[in-house]
Amino acid sequence: MDEVLTAVADPTRRGILLLTRDREVAAGEIAVQFPMISRPAVSQHLRVLIHAGLLHMRRDGSRRLYRLRAEGFAEAAGFLDRMWAARLDHLKHEVEKEQQG
Repeated sequence: MDEVLTAVADPTRRGILLLTRDREVAAGEIAVQFPMISRPAVSQHLRVLIHAGLLHMRRDGSRRLYRLRAEGFAEAAGFLDRMWAARLDHLKHEVEKEQQG
């Protein structure tokens, strides 16, 4: 889970995830969307996302195609859901206590 949260902490990586959420995208096409960083830097971001389990890479001839792996978010999403549920339960308890008091 730490790898997922670390990966999505970077705005460039979040942008890559948005680009790849609906379709496969070639590495070159991804790099064009981020002209402010070098291609090697884009490649490093892609490696981080793959290592975190958030991207899938498929070779098509000499091209590398990337697509979001939504299931890679499952553990982090579960953690965040539990955190929100606990906070909402606490809020409910406080409201009920105030209404009784």
